[in-house]
Amino acid sequence: MAKVLWVEKQIDYEPQGVMSMAAVLKEAGHDVQLTIAAQENPVEFAKSYQPDIIGYSMMTGSQHYYFKLNRAIKQALNGNKPMSVFGGPHATFFPDIIHEPGVDGVCVGEGEGPMVDLANSLDKGGLDPNIPNWWFDIDGEIVKNPVRPLIRKLGDLPMPDRELIYSKHAVTSTSPIKHFMASRGCPYNCTYCFNHAWYQIYTREKRGYQRSVESVIEEVNWVRERYPLEQVVFLDDLFIIFVDWLEEFAEKFSKEVGLPFFANVRSNLITPEKVALLKKAGANTVSMGIEAGNDRLRNDLLKRKMSRETIIESGRMLHEAGINLTATNILALPTGSLEDDIDTMRLNAEAKVKYAHAFLFQPYPATELGEFTKQNGHMAGSFEDIGAIAWDSSILVRNDKEKMQMENLQRWFAIGVEFPWMEPLIRLAIKAPRNKVFDTLYWWIHKLFKGWAITHRVHPIKITPKVLWTNAKHFMQMEA
Repeated sequence: MAKVLWVEKQIDYEPQGVMSMAAVLKEAGHDVQLTIAAQENPVEFAKSYQPDIIGYSMMTGSQHYYFKLNRAIKQALNGNKPMSVFGGPHATFFPDIIHEPGVDGVCVGEGEGPMVDLANSLDKGGLDPNIPNWWFDIDGEIVKNPVRPLIRKLGDLPMPDRELIYSKHAVTSTSPIKHFMASRGCPYNCTYCFNHAWYQIYTREKRGYQRSVESVIEEVNWVRERYPLEQVVFLDDLFIIFVDWLEEFAEKFSKEVGLPFFANVRSNLITPEKVALLKKAGANTVSMGIEAGNDRLRNDLLKRKMSRETIIESGRMLHEAGINLTATNILALPTGSLEDDIDTMRLNAEAKVKYAHAFLFQPYPATELGEFTKQNGHMAGSFEDIGAIAWDSSILVRNDKEKMQMENLQRWFAIGVEFPWMEPLIRLAIKAPRNKVFDTLYWWIHKLFKGWAITHRVHPIKITPKVLWTNAKHFMQMEA
């Protein structure tokens, strides 16, 4: 039996990949533990647990934090010499992090099979260097293995190991909102997304595949029997690709579960038929990417391939069906302007968006738009300057005045969508200088309005004062 320790900086909501890998590892007979740096000392936990494998799942922007923490843990466990392995989006697209001090293995792509094979190998007394999906540093020699095929029969995987998270993180376990996944993959090639790079790794693979409706219902009901659950949140990139699956889901989920849910949709896939199916299934809120109001930015730069009229019409259909719509938007795009961002705010209002998320563009490496930004001189600094959150500051080259106003607009954006008449006032407010006073004030305005919108519209659930206080405190403390 191998001992595997997952290390997380903080828990925002259930990490689906970690839970799935923990489940297959336990099914294979291995021991799995979790340490959360935000609530305990991971170095001390590792010293007590003495793992054989230390695992990290990273997004771009968080890698330096985990590299530093990993070195501290390995130094404390010098006598044990566990393997430190890294996965997640950043590791998948930048496996050259294998050269980073303290990194023993990098998992490229899906991690369930690779993690089990690695644990089995170590349990048998030694490392097999030829495990698909792994890059290894073996005494200074780098071994690069090809990837195995994607997992197609998602229902064959064991149920995600939620107890790993819930036993350590009370906020998540007691929350009446819990997160699930019913599919993997997306058929689209938006330039700001890693999706196209993913399918350069997994060539000739089908884009988008579902779990069976039965397995989704089984997992939701399993959670509801053991933990508070009033709203289901599906984290799938795109929930409405396959009409036949959605028809079956609408019929069975409404009868066998009967809980309201949240899911991601896409404007040009919204039809009266799909809206009716979402309503029948119990969707109370959906989210779609609007991203940019300007047609050139949205369709040429971002390759969203949808018209302004389509976005407005899909919002109207959802509104008339009584389904709340949230939207994601990207501000401070390369070749975009402050007026473009304000136009995006107006488009959200026209589409009857009930809460508008706004993010400052981050030129993530390995994305088409990230590379465009770098090659055309739009980026100040390098990819290493990208932070772990996408709403603090922009690293793009533009005049200081416009940059400051774009950053301030991010905090006011949702309010401008809710109250379009406030646009003249917002134009004045965003001219305030970036300093501690205004940053703190605008942060509170943004957080309080977002908190209100989430509890009244996005996740309108009945919660006790204790849960409300706990969740509000957690919400205010989260970095992202």
